[in-house]
Amino acid sequence: MSFKSLKSQGSLLSKLNAELNKTEGKSGYIDERLWKPTMGKDGVGSAVIRFLPCAEGNEMPWAKVWSHAFQGPGGWYIENSLTTLGQQDPISELNRQLWNSGIDSDKEVARKQKRKLSYYSNVYVIKDPANPQFEGRVMLYKYGKKIHDKIIEQMQPEFDDQEAIDPFDFWKGADFNLRLKKVAGYWNYDSSAFARPSTLGGFNDEKLESIYDQMHDLNEFTNSKNFKTYAELQTRLTAVLNTRPVAPEVRDEEMEYDDPTPATAAVKETAPTSSEDTYSYFDTLANENF
Repeated sequence: MSFKSLKSQGSLLSKLNAELNKTEGKSGYIDERLWKPTMGKDGVGSAVIRFLPCAEGNEMPWAKVWSHAFQGPGGWYIENSLTTLGQQDPISELNRQLWNSGIDSDKEVARKQKRKLSYYSNVYVIKDPANPQFEGRVMLYKYGKKIHDKIIEQMQPEFDDQEAIDPFDFWKGADFNLRLKKVAGYWNYDSSAFARPSTLGGFNDEKLESIYDQMHDLNEFTNSKNFKTYAELQTRLTAVLNTRPVAPEVRDEEMEYDDPTPATAAVKETAPTSSEDTYSYFDTLANENF
């Protein structure tokens, strides 16, 4: 979709809501395209970003990726899940077996190994006091269910007197005031909120088009070429669950997990560094999702 057609087509709110109603990466290196908020030494942080519309060739302004992150006797298992692609995944199958065993200890293991849902979107960084070098740049933002829920609340407001908005719209969207703090050792975004609808930066269409041209293709996050095969994941899982040492891979700084339901087959700032921390880390996850 070209920039000109983006404006003429109007808001994508109905399409986004249709997707919400219908359904509800790479490791080992640092992706310089990714932006993330910074938590200060005082345990708080803030930034202002704007979620951007669909890039050309993308159907939605976000990509959804399921992943697993847990520690076993042989090291850390941190891998994207093939369930992202609608395929069978060895850890999801194992978790299903554990849950269906009827043994409480098996269910506890399944909870600790459950999958996590992450979203990727293009954002325009308006204000980042901790990293001003990112201001005015188009970057990728990885976020979890908490922030995605806030997006949904804008598109599907709870009350009749609230106007639904498309947060991803250049002209009728809204800036996102991101405020984070530590609560019980975990990153909390409850104080974050969208501002009133406005044109991004008050920019003219020429400036907005230049921003549009800098957006990143989100299709790569769900491209099967960027996922390990079932056999590769099974080998990794076997190594982690056995006692063979396996070097840990990239650890996510913001672990935010979704709920597993027994019927389906289907954060902390840094990964835990001890067995005791590992237990409490995953034990605090309220719900289960394999």
